[in-house]
Amino acid sequence: MQLVQKAFIIPFIVACAMFIEAVDANIVVTALPSIARDFGRDPVALQIAVTSYVVGLGVFIPICGWMADRFGARRIFGTAIGLFIVASLLCAVAQSLAMLTVARFIQGIGGAMMVPVGRILIFRAMPRHELVRAMNYISLPALLGPAFGPLLGGFLTTYLHWRLVFLINLPIGLYGVWLTRRFIPYTREAHPGRLDWTGFVLSAIGGAVLLLGLSLIGGALVPTRYALVLCAIGATMVGSYVFYARRVALPLLDLRFFRIPTFQASVLGGSLFRIGLGAWPFLLPLSMQEAHGMTAFQAGGIACGSAVGGMFMKSLAPRALRRFGFRTTLLYNAAFAGVAIAICGLLFPGTPVWLIWLVVLLGGFFPALQFTGLNTLAYAEIKSTEVGRATSLASVVQQLSLGLGVTIAGMVVQATRALHGSATLGWEDFAPAYFVVGLFSLMSIPVTRRLAPGTGDDIARGHRAKE
Repeated sequence: MQLVQKAFIIPFIVACAMFIEAVDANIVVTALPSIARDFGRDPVALQIAVTSYVVGLGVFIPICGWMADRFGARRIFGTAIGLFIVASLLCAVAQSLAMLTVARFIQGIGGAMMVPVGRILIFRAMPRHELVRAMNYISLPALLGPAFGPLLGGFLTTYLHWRLVFLINLPIGLYGVWLTRRFIPYTREAHPGRLDWTGFVLSAIGGAVLLLGLSLIGGALVPTRYALVLCAIGATMVGSYVFYARRVALPLLDLRFFRIPTFQASVLGGSLFRIGLGAWPFLLPLSMQEAHGMTAFQAGGIACGSAVGGMFMKSLAPRALRRFGFRTTLLYNAAFAGVAIAICGLLFPGTPVWLIWLVVLLGGFFPALQFTGLNTLAYAEIKSTEVGRATSLASVVQQLSLGLGVTIAGMVVQATRALHGSATLGWEDFAPAYFVVGLFSLMSIPVTRRLAPGTGDDIARGHRAKE
């Protein structure tokens, strides 16, 4: 039983948790127009439900490792699943956008703890020679979630009710809690050290307040002046953290990593790219329903095309990086991805479905290659002893940039519609948003150009040696 537990049960438990998190991050986008109608809100205002989840996910990632060491990885992992399913139930019974926003933020906190702590459980429980097999198990949810989520969400919304989108998390989550208590051993570190609470409050909470404030501008949830006050408070806290981090030896998020060229290109340049790609899952199902007149299920079928393109590229990415090198690949591929996103703004109502699906497929193909290159390059010059701290910084910036993408896309759609003076959303309201977020992908190119020719070639040769 011990062999089965280590070889299958623990990776299976972690994979199930990661699957519901990956699905939930993508399942709600196809339901947004239906939720908006039930709440009597504008569909674009529902961007806050997407942003609040990403913010909750991003800001709590840096302290998950410390919490697992301090209170025990099994306890934190089980608590995270429990928090996630309670928040899912709150989402399902939400009667207002404000309640849904709070519940989605709590969901994000649970998801933030599930994924990194799940990896900690595997690394601590699995023998070294079983790690590759275990990591293969938990890599599947990341691939299947973006494909399965929009399709399932669209089906439930079209043929049943949008509230079921959240209720399907409950049986899987409850089973995961039972499995966690039954099969995962309890471990904890004797001396996890002191957490940088000042850094956490200034950076994480400041970033969350700033991003949520931006999401509320022009919406109907709070007056715009209150949203601007939140933005000012968040910006002040983030600015204070920059000053604070320079004076502390080991800050929670060490900004000194940005001095490393490869890390800077991967995280800062990559975040500009992620702003464009963060808007993609929000804009696509919404525009397909509001501008093209599709059902939620049809829109979900279109949206999953990007995940199919991403899965196909996964097998080709190492070859492309070996053939052209990291710098060249990232430069040209950023342009291809930006153009693929912008083209969606040209897909007017009546465009053949097969052509839309082909464009969306390419819209997932190029970003998958970009993410593979960016995520690999981030650690090219990072010392092994500093990987954990570098990962915390990269994860927070990446998640917040995805949320910022949703926010910017929503603001552009709202501004365009205001200029047109239309009460309903049309194709002409979404086109500029696609162009703007596609432009962000192109804006990452100057950052990548700073890399020296040949950067990362030793990593590419390492891929070849392994094969």
